Amino acid sequence: MIDTATQELTERLAGAMLKHELSLVTAESCTGGGIAHSVTSIAGSSGWFDRGFVTYTNDAKRECLGVSTETLTNFGAVSEECAAEMVLGALQNSHAGIAVSVTGLAGPGGGSEDKPVGTVCFGWCQRNQSSVTTRVVFEGDREQVRRQSVLLAMQGLLDMLEA
Repeated sequence: MIDTATQELTERLAGAMLKHELSLVTAESCTGGGIAHSVTSIAGSSGWFDRGFVTYTNDAKRECLGVSTETLTNFGAVSEECAAEMVLGALQNSHAGIAVSVTGLAGPGGGSEDKPVGTVCFGWCQRNQSSVTTRVVFEGDREQVRRQSVLLAMQGLLDMLEA
């Protein structure tokens, strides 16, 4: 069950995906499949949702999405660099035309001065185009950070499609 705001945003995304005749792939870490869950809550999503990768560990990011060991060592899993490699890896390992990635620290522990709890990095990319990334620090508890991350990930897809 998803909340009303998520449902409305997901329905808008569904309309945009169908309008542009694109399919979606997700590459998720801290959201644990929350984007894919929201998308598949919409009847008919099989017409525009290709697949989702939940790559919670660094090994999974490397093995499933091709994130480089160098990126993980030099920048960490919670970085725009990692989000960029995740989104490109998702496209390379799917039939989708557009992808979103999310990696972050939902908490309650694990934060640092450079990357406090609530730090989440996102990547968006359409096939054969350049990726776009951003880093956000959300306020709230673990579930609030995850929910805000799902909403921002989908809003970024909409923004890309409506540009």
